[in-house]
Amino acid sequence: MIHPQEECVGLLLSGGLDSSILLTHLLAQRQRVQPLYIRLQLVWEDAELRVLRKFLQAVASPLLQELVILQLPVDDLYDGHWSITGRETPGAETADDAVYLPGRNPLLLIKAALWCQMRGIRRLALAPLGSNPFADATDAFFNEFQSALSRAASAEIRIERPFANLDKRQVMALGKDCPLELTFSCIAPVDGLHCGVCNKCA
Repeated sequence: MIHPQEECVGLLLSGGLDSSILLTHLLAQRQRVQPLYIRLQLVWEDAELRVLRKFLQAVASPLLQELVILQLPVDDLYDGHWSITGRETPGAETADDAVYLPGRNPLLLIKAALWCQMRGIRRLALAPLGSNPFADATDAFFNEFQSALSRAASAEIRIERPFANLDKRQVMALGKDCPLELTFSCIAPVDGLHCGVCNKCA
């Protein structure tokens, strides 16, 4: 039998600024956190994961559970896409929608939510901001997705977005005491480091 772990929250963690700050925010609230990283086999993930492990070491806490890495390769789905090939990566001059990955949020959510549901974790947190321009980051999307997830499984799960009404500046203020040098947001890393010229580095 699966026993609910109401005091534990699953956290979709990417290693970027927003989700890393959310992790420290939850820990500061004395919440027990189960970090989840989902590998889609995208070109930046090896570099991202190395930095993420360092961040987790830096913010270690009895409340922080061991990182769980889940596999969800999308190379067959995104075949030929820049996120798989590393070619023609959107540069600093491109608009935000240039880095949109079709269906990425639903894919991440379904894997993470099912993992949590099967282990009695009833809350799943993630860190989209209010300024996120994509259709799969809206209130309507998350409300409907949460409802569908709860119907599809025997256990209800709550999707939480603590930063949904905040902008980047407000989130950065929350993270002012975090080791932000140990975060990673580049989509075209060079030797494991930020490239400095891609859309995310801009």
